[in-house]
Amino acid sequence: MSLELIFAYPGDLELKTGGYGYDRRIVACLRSQGWRVTLLPLGDGFPAPSAQALEEAELRLSALPDGALVLVDGLAYGVLDRWAAQHATRLRIAALVHHPLALETGITEEEAKRLRESERTALSFARHIVVTSPMTGRELVQNYGVSSTDLTVALPGTEKHGLAPRKGDPPVILSVGTLTRRKGHDILIRALKQIEPFSWTARIIGSRDLDPNTAEELQRLVTSLDLGQRVSLVGEVEDGRAAMMQADIFALASRYEGYGMVFAEALSHGLPIVACAAGAVPEVVPDTAGFLVPVDDVDAFANALRSLLTQTPTRTAKAEGAAKAGECLPSWDETAATLSSRLQELK
Repeated sequence: MSLELIFAYPGDLELKTGGYGYDRRIVACLRSQGWRVTLLPLGDGFPAPSAQALEEAELRLSALPDGALVLVDGLAYGVLDRWAAQHATRLRIAALVHHPLALETGITEEEAKRLRESERTALSFARHIVVTSPMTGRELVQNYGVSSTDLTVALPGTEKHGLAPRKGDPPVILSVGTLTRRKGHDILIRALKQIEPFSWTARIIGSRDLDPNTAEELQRLVTSLDLGQRVSLVGEVEDGRAAMMQADIFALASRYEGYGMVFAEALSHGLPIVACAAGAVPEVVPDTAGFLVPVDDVDAFANALRSLLTQTPTRTAKAEGAAKAGECLPSWDETAATLSSRLQELK
């Protein structure tokens, strides 16, 4: 059987986000496992492209030959319902859903309704759907009319690069996530203000470019709280693993995560974690590895950070729990093998 796949994606595949990181690693591992993967860029603006951008993306996809196997990233696929309806019978369409588009933070109720309807329709025309967490799979079954038999969970892989020594003086609190509202950096910054009397520094790594308004708001918040000497918004970095190895605590107050690859990475480095019980985060971060608090609860987030900073036995125990959980995470080759097996079954 010829292992040929078209991978269609929106935007810039090189962006340093969890979703694009997943895409890059899956493509690379499928190629190493014998697949010939052709990349098909769909343009910018998704999931809210201009009419022209949407039309151009549909034209590129429509030009694929009959019988082609195409895997479309969900950031675009959820609004390609019209195209999917027209080509479902002649193409073998699979969708890769990181998380439903309607669950993005900061969109209006009207936008969420429109996205939910278009994604539900688009998914009905996919021959198979790949999700990155069991939670996302359950969401699609319960609210999007997807059959569990049409789903494959392919958890993000995690590379093992050793445990962080956690000997920062002062301790380094690390957060990694694009500067968008969904990542909840505003909650983290306000929580850091509450623990100002203690010894620590904080680094927030993530692109400022995807949501410049939020990035500017966060910088103003740091300044207004007089935390500029202790909290750094460092933007993107080339090697996030180095930052993990230099950290003592990982903290990210996401309001929703379809999986949360950075949490898995923190586990693999043995970092105790403070996060919110949002989306799939409780499935990734066990209680033994850190503290999960309610979404948008600044006080609870601050109290969790305070516990890790002031109680050495607690911090050590949570770090050991994180390392143990990290040992159980799949590799990227294992994730790609799961996806490869299912794609080969699509007729």
